[in-house]
Amino acid sequence: MRILLYNPDNGVTRNFMPHLWMFLLQALTPEGHEVVLIDGNAQPMDEAGIARFVREQNIGLVGIGAMTRMIAKAYRMADAIRAVGVPVVMGGPHVTEEADEALGRNGGPRHADAVALGEADETWPKIVADAARGQLKDVYAPVDDFGQESKPSLKEYPAIPWDKINLDQFNLVPKMVKRTLQRISDGWGTFRIIPMESGRGCPYGCEFCTVTGFFGDSIRFRTNESVVNELLLLKARAKSEGGQIAVFFIDDNFAINIKRTKSLLRDIIAAGAQVHWVAQISANLLRDEELVDLIAASGGKWVFIGMESIDPTNLADVNKGFNKPGEYAAVLQRLAQRNVYAITSFIFGMDNDTVGVAERTLKEIRTWPAGLPIFGLLTPLPATPLYKRLEAAGRLTRPKHWQEFIPFEMAHTPLKMTIAEAHAEVKAGWATAYSPEAMAQAVDSLKDKPLGYRINIFIARMCFRGIYFPQMGPLAWLKLIYQNRRTISSLVKEGFSTWRGRPTNPVANGSLQTGVGAT
Repeated sequence: MRILLYNPDNGVTRNFMPHLWMFLLQALTPEGHEVVLIDGNAQPMDEAGIARFVREQNIGLVGIGAMTRMIAKAYRMADAIRAVGVPVVMGGPHVTEEADEALGRNGGPRHADAVALGEADETWPKIVADAARGQLKDVYAPVDDFGQESKPSLKEYPAIPWDKINLDQFNLVPKMVKRTLQRISDGWGTFRIIPMESGRGCPYGCEFCTVTGFFGDSIRFRTNESVVNELLLLKARAKSEGGQIAVFFIDDNFAINIKRTKSLLRDIIAAGAQVHWVAQISANLLRDEELVDLIAASGGKWVFIGMESIDPTNLADVNKGFNKPGEYAAVLQRLAQRNVYAITSFIFGMDNDTVGVAERTLKEIRTWPAGLPIFGLLTPLPATPLYKRLEAAGRLTRPKHWQEFIPFEMAHTPLKMTIAEAHAEVKAGWATAYSPEAMAQAVDSLKDKPLGYRINIFIARMCFRGIYFPQMGPLAWLKLIYQNRRTISSLVKEGFSTWRGRPTNPVANGSLQTGVGAT
């Protein structure tokens, strides 16, 4: 049987890396079946296109995974696939909490022939076997012999054959510059960001987060050897094809067990398995100087930090009081001293937010080392404590907001400002933080660093700007380039000067290599 694993885009922004679940389920598929992968972010498709694909490719089963913001598109694609007679199984955090919605048990249309609840590591082979016999069940749940929910151990983690998987759709180097980059420097014909996990689960239970509900509050880890071997495989592939690779550790909190994380990073260093990597780590865990030393030495380049707010009252309200805004600057400086930079995430529309929250936040950000700030709105996701609290208080304005996904649109009423005011604050945050002036300032703040660091921060900011401002076509990019022409011109001039003054190219000598690779 031919199986298609499909991850939809949300029709607004495109992710910069593929989703791990597809590769993991491919590795867990029993022998005798062929698996095809399509990520809608890399290969955009509409309903007619995917229906045509499954017919022409003789697909016998389609697996669709989607987060809440993608679920409306996922349902439309599933409907199109089922309309041509191909069964669909759906899974992921949203479907786990809204299984009746996917199965049409709540009065709406049915979108899936079957749903996989929770982590599908152990249920996926059963789903494939049942589909091959034409006997799919409605619901597959990971339960033990006593009917209790079971969480898979990660000790026997499947080996993902990264050396054999076709990753052409995930190359981030534009085709128009690929040949030029290959001529200028060996090793830049391809650049991919690959998802990996070293553990699952989070004990913090932040009110707005789906992680604890989906993965649980007990932490499970892969063995160090398993992670190191996967990194070595990825590193060898990049070298063999003359490309670059970076890893995004998708763990919900990569350093949640500091002792274990240090052990893993030491093993990465000892094995020579360093690649440029990104991970999500809470600010409170980055007080540890040795941990930050090891992050830098093992190839860490960017750390995603969910700061959420500079207001301690807001943080306490959403059960994230372990974040201490007074420590943010020191944490970021500690990273920057080791040439590791931060993606700092903020949420506006919290209960204690008032008009001007964007400027108050930006005022703090300007005192920190250059990084990538991102801004969003407090969003009540289904089954989270936040959703239940707002629902009980009658504050939800769009209880089923995911059925019509609108980016950066609130689904509840804030306490101390209007919905329109909250929207304006988010827009102000993005517009100010990613203006040409702010981009130039970020680049200039790294003037004491090698050129590669300045190129890295500039390219990263150009890309991250697209999270809020649409820039998915050539005209949008040309406009953006024109707006930032002075900064680009300065970097290009310095680059040519550096290149002409060296006997070999700057990447090979390290001036670019040290800064680029984990955007």
